[in-house]
Amino acid sequence: MTMDFAAVEDATEEAVKQGVFPGVVLLVGRGEDVIYERAFGWRSLLPDRAPMDPSTIFDLASLTKPLATTLGIMLLVNEKKVHLDDRVTRFVPTFANTATKIRHLLNHTSGLPAWKPYYEGLISDVDSAGTGLIGSARAKSYILEQIHREAPLSEPGAQALYSDLGFMVLGEIIETISGTNLDVFFHDRIAQRLKLRSTAFIDLTRCSTSLSQFEEDEIAPTELCPWRKKVLCGEVQDDNAFAAGGVAGHAGLFSSAGDIHKMVAQLDRCLQGRDSFLPQELIQEFFTKNDSVPGSTYALGWDTPAPEKSSSGMHFSRTTVGHLGFTGTSLWWDLEKNCHVILLTNRVHPNRNNERIKQFRPKIHDLIMQAINL
Repeated sequence: MTMDFAAVEDATEEAVKQGVFPGVVLLVGRGEDVIYERAFGWRSLLPDRAPMDPSTIFDLASLTKPLATTLGIMLLVNEKKVHLDDRVTRFVPTFANTATKIRHLLNHTSGLPAWKPYYEGLISDVDSAGTGLIGSARAKSYILEQIHREAPLSEPGAQALYSDLGFMVLGEIIETISGTNLDVFFHDRIAQRLKLRSTAFIDLTRCSTSLSQFEEDEIAPTELCPWRKKVLCGEVQDDNAFAAGGVAGHAGLFSSAGDIHKMVAQLDRCLQGRDSFLPQELIQEFFTKNDSVPGSTYALGWDTPAPEKSSSGMHFSRTTVGHLGFTGTSLWWDLEKNCHVILLTNRVHPNRNNERIKQFRPKIHDLIMQAINL
């Protein structure tokens, strides 16, 4: 099969030129095979200009939800340490809405608010020496306690509302069940098993430097943060995840396109019944869209393309799962056509208000699917 990526490359180079993002790493895969991988543009603009590389490590933002937290829950479900219809209060006794189940957190029907600026209450605690609760284990406990007390906006299962808060609680549940921190659980149970070399959380409470296991020149910086007063590099961009110490169920994972491809390939082998990491039927259950709530696009921990104006464009089939990340990252995986597109950008560098990626994503996905004749 002949594949011509010229139109993809022209559009991507033009996007860099127009400032849609400083740079991008694009990987297209089919099963275990990488059929296209290339870096475009700049890994950083500030403080110095440096070129993007295919191995660049990105702050994945909300791709943390499917690739770390959801995978962690799947492993625990498989081991029967948690069940989808368990109530959250089985693991978090102080959780206010006693009717909420694990399933509701995963498919964004818990009724929890989408987001709350908990970090703001911790910023004010910082003293003149720059020390305080923020970024500490105590700050993480404070944030989780606030979430436990949140009044639901709707009854569990009644409506879909995308919620960071629900995934912060899922991260807490993984830690409660496993008896270890989420970053350690991810490393021991997922990263090591899949031989991921550039995928990890960066626990700011344990690091002597902010960059931990990664070197600064391996990571794409994110924004010039207005309240941290610096360009963020190797430090999670998400404000609440940072305030909680860098490790959270909704954000905080760093990775490269190559490692994300390894994760997709592993799940694909499981789906084909060729690997025992997770059972085929469990993955199928997690990949099934929740049809009990009108208008929901969410499966369990994963999203699916919206019927109209999806960021995946027009050519992905209805049996597609994926997710977006605020920093400019995305993964769309068409199960029927057996292909996936990993798009990692630093669109928030140096300013989070640059939203031109919204027009670029569907366009580039359409060009990719045309290039590979799908």
